[in-house]
Amino acid sequence: MRDVPVAGRAPAPDLARGAALLLIAVANVHTFITHRGIGVRTYPLDPTGVDAWLAAAQLTLVDGRAYPLFALLFGYGIAGLARRAARAGAGPEEVLALVRRRGGALCAIGAAHAVLLWHGDFVAAYGLIAVVLAPVLVRGSTAVLVLLGTAATTVLALLYSPVALTRSDAASASPSLVAPDALSAAAERFGEWLFGNLLISAVGLLGAAVAGVLVARAGWLDDPARHRRALRRAAVLGIGAGVLGGLPLGLVAAGVWTPSEPVALVVGVLHAVTGYAAGAGYAALAGLVVARWTRSADAAPDGPWATDRVPGDTGPVPGGGVARALVALGRRSLSGYLAQSLAFVTLFPAWTLGLGAGLPLWAATLCGAGVWLVTVLVAVVAGRRGHRGPAEVLLRRLTYGRHPAPADRPAGQ
Repeated sequence: MRDVPVAGRAPAPDLARGAALLLIAVANVHTFITHRGIGVRTYPLDPTGVDAWLAAAQLTLVDGRAYPLFALLFGYGIAGLARRAARAGAGPEEVLALVRRRGGALCAIGAAHAVLLWHGDFVAAYGLIAVVLAPVLVRGSTAVLVLLGTAATTVLALLYSPVALTRSDAASASPSLVAPDALSAAAERFGEWLFGNLLISAVGLLGAAVAGVLVARAGWLDDPARHRRALRRAAVLGIGAGVLGGLPLGLVAAGVWTPSEPVALVVGVLHAVTGYAAGAGYAALAGLVVARWTRSADAAPDGPWATDRVPGDTGPVPGGGVARALVALGRRSLSGYLAQSLAFVTLFPAWTLGLGAGLPLWAATLCGAGVWLVTVLVAVVAGRRGHRGPAEVLLRRLTYGRHPAPADRPAGQ
């Protein structure tokens, strides 16, 4: 099957992806800090001062919230891929084969990412979900999808229930970060990823991916202006639940509160489950932003909210320069994600520059945000020159083979 052409793409999911990569960078970069002990969700043990409050803020707003958001957008993308293939004339089995090929390509890219750069890869987990559960994601009824999502969320809650009890004086939760050389680090990473991360990530991301399929079927992000009321409700309830459910674990990480063991288990469950709600809320917020741009553009087409295009990309993008920059990165989100790992590995492990040893959390967070900003700038330049991200090119090649992409295919798709 050839690549499936589309006339354009909705800006809301790409806006969410571009912004979510900032959350991903902040959520990931603290895991590269070493020699400070291991506390809640691998944050430094017993942080003080600015680090303590920053840990509380990240666990409330970012940690355990960014990955569900990205998983929801993955499910949305899989549903869109299947829908476009069907509209282009592919039969049911061809659609399933396409989804599985996309999943297999993601598995290959994720495995390489895990072995070469970072054991915490989630790309392969997405691929595993697509390969194993393609029939359910593409053909499953709403009831089946809700049941599957509920079951996955329940397992996730049980897996993450002990996180508030984590305390260790080890140099790092990931031995690969303190390995003496690149070869031994790669061997450690392979084991950490294959036996400690891949299946857990797949289970942990499944519920949000299912939610993304349901969102795609409802059309909320395809036409956010039409679904403004539903999106507003989802944003308020989802983000509100994420804050209320994340704050207790944030207070534990900051050392402000030390609950009893039974209460700590509940705190871990609450943080994990409300992370799903927060991810959905953030996605809905992106839809509301685009809906507002659209309304403002209709009211005043020559004003600051006028509809514009990401240079070199197909499809109108409402809003100003920040919006176009975020969408440009969102359309190259896989490349942006892999670039973060490359930058972090260059800076922090013992076998590279070793800057992670004893690093303050605030400094690591600034590094993560800085790396994200660089990827935004690179994406903007790529968009102006009409270039897709290198990882997106590879993913398309692995999915569709050597067939050339149609000229009207949007960059980064």
